[in-house]
Amino acid sequence: MKRKLTAAIAIAGMMVSIAACGGEGGGGSDKGADAKELTVWLTVDAQNNWPSLVKAADAAVQKKHPGLKINHEYYGWPDKNAKLDAVLATDKAPDVVEMGNTEMLGYMVKGAFAPLDQSAFDNSDAWLDGLKASVTYDGKTYGVPYYAGGRVANWRKDVAASVGVKSTPKTYKELTAALDKIQKKQGDKFSAWYQPTRDWYAAMSFVYDAGGAIATESGGRWKASLSSPESLKGLKEFKNVVDSYMHGDKTKDESDRYIVYGQGKSAMIFAAAWEGATAEDPKNDKTGKLKGNLENFVMPGPSGKNMPVFLGGSDLAVPVKSDAQALAAEWINALTGSSGQKGLMAKGNLPNNKTDLATLKNDPKTAVPATAAESNWFVPMAPGWGQVEKAQILQTMLQSIGTGRKSVEAAAKDADAAIDKVINTK
Repeated sequence: MKRKLTAAIAIAGMMVSIAACGGEGGGGSDKGADAKELTVWLTVDAQNNWPSLVKAADAAVQKKHPGLKINHEYYGWPDKNAKLDAVLATDKAPDVVEMGNTEMLGYMVKGAFAPLDQSAFDNSDAWLDGLKASVTYDGKTYGVPYYAGGRVANWRKDVAASVGVKSTPKTYKELTAALDKIQKKQGDKFSAWYQPTRDWYAAMSFVYDAGGAIATESGGRWKASLSSPESLKGLKEFKNVVDSYMHGDKTKDESDRYIVYGQGKSAMIFAAAWEGATAEDPKNDKTGKLKGNLENFVMPGPSGKNMPVFLGGSDLAVPVKSDAQALAAEWINALTGSSGQKGLMAKGNLPNNKTDLATLKNDPKTAVPATAAESNWFVPMAPGWGQVEKAQILQTMLQSIGTGRKSVEAAAKDADAAIDKVINTK
């Protein structure tokens, strides 16, 4: 589910003239309410995993608008934004486009998407906080949350049992006590908790758990806050985890974490919910012992509450150059509305709203990710946030902390200075 902000920030001047094209009303605009054709861009996730839900959305809209032709185009995540950037520079923009939620900001800042009326969409008053943040900029709504994916803890039951621990921890104190036993038994060539140092999604969860934040907004201006007492407390606990339990390469990021986990030299990860299952796939499990031996659990935070997790996922937006904005909004509601969410949940996704999320907590198969997702955070919705990500400021700070090249205080101070230079720049 993780989407990295890449091409969205490189759109540059081609969108400057786009912003003046949009208007509000209805689902966002009444433009194209009588259009005869609709073009929808989705990723291959929908094409491969829930094509029937797409067909159902088509049928619902076509029932209200007989004769409407709906065209679908499917793209892989790596090449989607380059194609979107190119077409947005023309007059042939799609009417609906799927975006990773961290990709939204750069396009909203540049005025690429039409504003929408949030109240026109099912369950919008209960959208998950992290997803709602991803479609909101400058007080307006520019997209609709589609589905979500959270982060959970996952550990090996056999390794835990080897030190007398037979159930997953409910508190951070229980977790660290178990990991201390595991680390002592396994030795310093084993990572009781494989936690890549550059994994800013995990590190910032510690920051938010401690009451800190990457940056805060006041009077329309954003200011970095990693040097605040609360943020420093979270960063110091993250460093403690890395120092105590991470005995792998402390310059790595999380991109191949599931592969490393499958090699059997670690007992636990804090990761996207799919990573444990992927690690135990026979092609990744180099131990032959992981199938059925891995267990997800809600990550407890040092604060005593569940750890707030980064909420990844997808959103659907309407390009401001669309000639069928009203129909596009209808189609989005047909896919993301109440019936669509049930279908997406049946395919293993988390829903876009708290009401449906609550129902998943009653099913043992989905209780852990659903519970974990209730406490979530999202990136600062600041105009220059994309530049912060592009410059990898957080990753650089965390590597300096993890390797001991800088103290937590010095690394955070340097990161704040770097963030403040760009975070308010469009």
